[in-house]
Amino acid sequence: MMLKSVTESFANMIHGLKVGHLTDPVIRRSKRMILDTLGVGFLGTNTEVFHIASQYSKIHSMDFDDTWHPATHPSGAVLPVITALSEALPQSPKFSGLDLLLAFNIGIEVQGQLMHFSKEANNIPKRFHPPSVVGALGSAAAASKLLGLSLTKCQEALAIAVSHAGAPMANAATQTKPLHVGNAARFGVEAAFLAMLGLQANKQILDLKVGFGAFYDNYSPKVLPNLATYTWLLDQQDVAVKRFPAHLATHWVAEAAESVRKRLVTDRGLLPIDHIQRIVLRIPDVPYVNRPFPDSEHEARHSFQYVACAMLLDGDVTVPSFHHSQINRPQVRELLKKVELEHPLDNLPSFNTLYCEVSVTLKGGVTFTERCDTFYGHWRKPLSQEDLQKKFRANTSRTLPNDTAESIVKVVEKLEDLEDCSVLTSLLKGSSPQRPLQNYSAYDHSIRSL
Repeated sequence: MMLKSVTESFANMIHGLKVGHLTDPVIRRSKRMILDTLGVGFLGTNTEVFHIASQYSKIHSMDFDDTWHPATHPSGAVLPVITALSEALPQSPKFSGLDLLLAFNIGIEVQGQLMHFSKEANNIPKRFHPPSVVGALGSAAAASKLLGLSLTKCQEALAIAVSHAGAPMANAATQTKPLHVGNAARFGVEAAFLAMLGLQANKQILDLKVGFGAFYDNYSPKVLPNLATYTWLLDQQDVAVKRFPAHLATHWVAEAAESVRKRLVTDRGLLPIDHIQRIVLRIPDVPYVNRPFPDSEHEARHSFQYVACAMLLDGDVTVPSFHHSQINRPQVRELLKKVELEHPLDNLPSFNTLYCEVSVTLKGGVTFTERCDTFYGHWRKPLSQEDLQKKFRANTSRTLPNDTAESIVKVVEKLEDLEDCSVLTSLLKGSSPQRPLQNYSAYDHSIRSL
């Protein structure tokens, strides 16, 4: 079939890809993404943002989501949609694990393909938060697949979703940022239902610079390959999985700072703060992660300076590192005063190429420098399956009973063999009453073992 437009080729991909198109690497990687995202979602239910927004949706509010290249958080806008629909729709027989994996991967694929249509999208974003843009279309695509929409209605769903897309980067490092992913999921599934009910929109939306192209400079869309020769982006490009909840670029800083600390501190000794004269971070120029003195947990998650100081001081960065009591410690504030940033011309703001150097100069003039080119958890150095599961168990330790968490791990591990998705959705509803937010000790012990 000759496809006349980019938008039609996307609809054809959504409508036409079948379970048989899934490859072993795509299944393996997407199961890891699903397990990680479920854990992050359960952890997010313990936050103030969740409690404020709980009337509307359970959203990810920890900046702990997986990250792809070009830069976006692909799973968060898709997984809530397919788990909710798989439970709510009167499907007979019920959706299988492979049905879930197919819809999930179509939602991921749509996001990745759209991000490849612009050179601007290759770099860390400056204008729009990517999950709010491509996430809405990924959600619409996944929902359209589970709803069984026709090719034409898939086009309509994408077009409707574009009118819901977009949120400014100015709200990064605020409590509103997590709403971007939640709204993308919500608006995408809404777009799919509206298309199913007959609402019409511009069927050329992805072809036009005044359509989806309004979100990106240098927008150059291309018709997707036909299904007979289709290759998944996830086959070619894995995601990064975070070990602590902060902006991805800070993970390079953390590893470099950890290496420097090992040269400054022996055994369990204390960092010689009084002997430190200067701390230099050589990083890309990313203004919204340049926060010299963060005042909130969300600002701290988007601060090169804070993550470097927390690692130098404590030898680790974990969920509790971003609590108010940790951010406002006198030792942290003293270290922050000594931090300077440098932006080498060769250090571009791309998650695929950036690096970090951390130099600590003592008052005697001795300087210790370490560099991180690829942190543990990046797609070039992925977390082991054991450490991924440890992260999940730690993230669910305050919300799920241990036996329920272990059952979810086992179900997701064999998701392609699951005949009825209600087995998974029933487990996801089995959370126990939340423990007090201040009780971090058990979580801290679990996450430090990573």
